[in-house]
Amino acid sequence: MRFAQSVRLRVDGGVADVADLIQAREILTESWPAERGPRHRDALETVLKVIDGHRSTQDAETALRDAASEAGILAN
Repeated sequence: MRFAQSVRLRVDGGVADVADLIQAREILTESWPAERGPRHRDALETVLKVIDGHRSTQDAETALRDAASEAGILAN
C-alpha cells in the first residue's frame, strides 16, 4: 500500500523517498540512520499493524513522519 505522499528522509548523505509500507518497514527495521526513540517504535508498530490490516495507511505515513522528525532526519 502506497502513502498519499512520500516521506523524504535524510540518509547516507542523501535523501530517500519512502513511498509505501514495505519501504517503511525496511527502513525502520534495517537501515534507520538515527537513534531509535519512542516514535520510531510507534512507527514500526503502526506499519506492522497496517500490513496486518488493523490500521490505515495514513496512520503509518503520519507515524513515520513523526519518527523522522523526532530523529532529525525528515527532509520534507
